[in-house]
Amino acid sequence: MSFLRGSQTQKIKHPIGTRKGPLEVPAPTEKDWPKDDEEDHVLVDPDEELDSLPQPYRMINKLVNLLFDQSWEIIEERNALREAESSEIQPTVYPPFGEIQLNKMPNCMAVSQDYVFIGGAKGFSIYNLYSAKQIYAWEKLKVDVTSIWATDLGNEILIAPVDEMGIIRLFYFYKEGLYLIKAINEVNTLGPISADPLEMDTNACFKGDIKLSLPVYIMKIKPPKPVTGTTFKSPLEVFAKIKDCYGLGSGQNHFIKDSQWEQQAEIFNASYKKYLDGEWEEEPLSTATFYFLLPSCLFAMPTEVKGPSGMACVLGIHWTRSHNFFLYSLNRTLKDKTDPEGVWPCAAPIAVSQLSCCSSYLVLACEDGVLTLWDLAKGFPLGVAALPQGCFCQSIHFLKYFLVHKGQNMYPEGPVKSQMKCVVLCTDASLHLVEAGGIQGPTISVLVERPVKHLDKTICAVAPVPALPGMVLIFSKNGSVCLMDVAKREIICAFAPPGAFPLEVPWKPVFAVSPDHPCFLLRGDYSHETESTDDAGIQYSVFYFNFEACPLLENISKNCTIPQRDLDNMAFPQALPLEKRCERFLQKSYRKLEKNPEKEQEHWARLQRYSLSLQRENFKK
Repeated sequence: MSFLRGSQTQKIKHPIGTRKGPLEVPAPTEKDWPKDDEEDHVLVDPDEELDSLPQPYRMINKLVNLLFDQSWEIIEERNALREAESSEIQPTVYPPFGEIQLNKMPNCMAVSQDYVFIGGAKGFSIYNLYSAKQIYAWEKLKVDVTSIWATDLGNEILIAPVDEMGIIRLFYFYKEGLYLIKAINEVNTLGPISADPLEMDTNACFKGDIKLSLPVYIMKIKPPKPVTGTTFKSPLEVFAKIKDCYGLGSGQNHFIKDSQWEQQAEIFNASYKKYLDGEWEEEPLSTATFYFLLPSCLFAMPTEVKGPSGMACVLGIHWTRSHNFFLYSLNRTLKDKTDPEGVWPCAAPIAVSQLSCCSSYLVLACEDGVLTLWDLAKGFPLGVAALPQGCFCQSIHFLKYFLVHKGQNMYPEGPVKSQMKCVVLCTDASLHLVEAGGIQGPTISVLVERPVKHLDKTICAVAPVPALPGMVLIFSKNGSVCLMDVAKREIICAFAPPGAFPLEVPWKPVFAVSPDHPCFLLRGDYSHETESTDDAGIQYSVFYFNFEACPLLENISKNCTIPQRDLDNMAFPQALPLEKRCERFLQKSYRKLEKNPEKEQEHWARLQRYSLSLQRENFKK
């Protein structure tokens, strides 16, 4: 379309278009043309034409359209998720097998033998695992118990609750009789400490002939001082004044002058000045993580020291933001120096560490995502493994070593050496399986990917199940509890309390897994509606889940051990002792030689030549 004006022709950019209102024919001269805005003369494509609204209505129109588009995307995403969930096979959800009702909020739990220890307001209580009957209640504190620990000693149980003030008390539980031994980090009189039995709620008092030895103060360990400059003027002066040479060059006694430290500080401040000018956050307090280690090739007990088998002889410890893992001997007196017997340096600060329940394996996880695996029984490292980029260790959980036999996870009947498996929960909520053996390096495989869209499925806690080989409990932020088979990398089933209950965000589950029985306990994080505001009108529950009551897990919990006759086969060489494996290897090589007589003769001729050469060398000497 064009308008003719004299001998000139004016072309319109958009040949196809419409205008609002009737078509106006311009006057013959330019002076008589209507003086409208330039936008009114632009013809728009009909598909893209929108009503021209004045401000602020145009902006409101854009915001409404944007909100509609975003809402539509959310609707489509939810529909896709709903369709995906409907197409997936949902795991079977099992209800609890039993319930323990409480009048006060339980803060922590522990399971040992057939007893449940629940810490709460002003003390803790003891329940029977199967009958849910309360056996004893010790409530003599002015504050709450925040964590509780219990260990099985055979016929006895040691209990260690920690209150809000950080005070640890050691209790001795024997034949339903409770004894308070000592408050470990609280000022006591210097007089003798007696272990008197405490009267129980059943008005019965256990009186036995047991005798408990008094606690003995061994040593007081302080974190090492930061590395500072030395006053020595030359390396010769260093060697002249140092009496013993151990530790020299390990990162603690380097020959570095004060001027060198000052120079490095100036370079650092100049390089990061724009970051240092901002406000500094308060540095967190340093905490210590320690383990009691048994005698091994790395730290054997002195010959003059005699003690019962299974007694700890070394204290392994590392502090927050420390690169080193220190080893202190427990076979010393107060007059001895508290210098470490050994130092294991790491390239980065140690973030997380974990010792296996049998004290045979140790994992040190550094802040850069590198894991160092140690076989303490044999005295050598199993290897170094690095987590995927961007993954940093949050917690480590050892698995009892298992094998896959006839499609089922099973424990070897005999002891397995230099073989370990553990699951690592990272800070991005991804879960990894770490495996290591004495003859091959460690491997890392992903069990659960990092959640990207559905953050409600983020893993908040992990717990291995000793009664079920290769099984771990996974607790998510949305309140779901699932059982995963790490060998198959699939969810077997799920567990949930009866009814729906509101959860705190983020959910911090309180649970305890029995080390001996196929069961676990879970606190029900909900409260019944009540008009009263005090705890008297609120009922709390601890739910008891039994794996043997689940049809999918009944056979797994009963048949979980590989017979020794199957272990003798070559199908599981990693489960055999080293001597047995060498014998099997030689027998297999000999059978190969028997099938090929020519190679057998060649092999024996080579051995004869080698023996003759050795004899000639001996004659020359």
